[in-house]
Amino acid sequence: MAEEEVNYASVVFKTKKNPRSEVQKEEEETVYDEVKVRNEAPEQTADTSQFLPDKKADNNSCCCKVVVCSLVSLCVVLVIAIVLIYQNENLKRNVDNLTVKVGNLTRTYAVAESKIANLTAEKQNLTTRNQELETEKNNLTEQIKDLEMKNAVSVTQAQKLIDAYCPKENEGRQCKACETGWGVFQSSCYAYNNAEPSKQRTWEEAREDCKGKISDLVTVADEKEKNHVSGLSVPSQGLTEYWIGLRAEGGKWKWFDGTNLADSLWKQTPVDGHCAVSDQKEGWKSVSCGERKRWICEKAALSL
Repeated sequence: MAEEEVNYASVVFKTKKNPRSEVQKEEEETVYDEVKVRNEAPEQTADTSQFLPDKKADNNSCCCKVVVCSLVSLCVVLVIAIVLIYQNENLKRNVDNLTVKVGNLTRTYAVAESKIANLTAEKQNLTTRNQELETEKNNLTEQIKDLEMKNAVSVTQAQKLIDAYCPKENEGRQCKACETGWGVFQSSCYAYNNAEPSKQRTWEEAREDCKGKISDLVTVADEKEKNHVSGLSVPSQGLTEYWIGLRAEGGKWKWFDGTNLADSLWKQTPVDGHCAVSDQKEGWKSVSCGERKRWICEKAALSL
């Protein structure tokens, strides 16, 4: 199609003499300029339509950029989410591992605490046992000392007994059934202690004196021995009573060794706390064990 030439006539506006506003003047000038431009370059005006596709392309490009930016942002968000999920899983696994380790450490601590308690108890037992052993050691040491002392005393006493029973005579020894100061009857030796009133003793004290002489208070086995003991109860200074080894216990008369008195020897109602004395004239009598009397000792005679 051949290009057509378009000629636009010049337009001259005539107005009334009424004054126009500045805005109307600007609008008229603008219209005039547009008409002038079209008259001078009609071809350029006809070709402006070719620039419309470029504006669409720009719009499409902007849309693509927005889409790309959105996708990139989405990818970034997804990557961040994946990283966070991964880290969360790692944290969860770490927490689980730490929980297991804490459980193991707790059990180990409980076992260790139990062992410490057992060791503490064993230590206490060992300490107690050590104290017991120390006490036993001290007791044994004391016993050894006592035995040594007793052994020394026994040796001394044995020597005294030898000297008493077998005194030296003309660089030799002549042994007797009883030591000096003791009288013999049957298989026993007897010694009466006619102590003056200030030196008399209770029944228990009299026994202690006899024990110091390796003897004890006299016991009587039969009527013959009873008569012999009565003959030893020598009156002196108006005193006639001598302790013998008989006392009342549990409603019975018993000798100091626990044997019961034969009824044939003496019939006397026993009174607990009373002991027997021998009187040369009146025979045996029951008196309080706490009274002070003379006493008679007895021990076995030496077999020759």
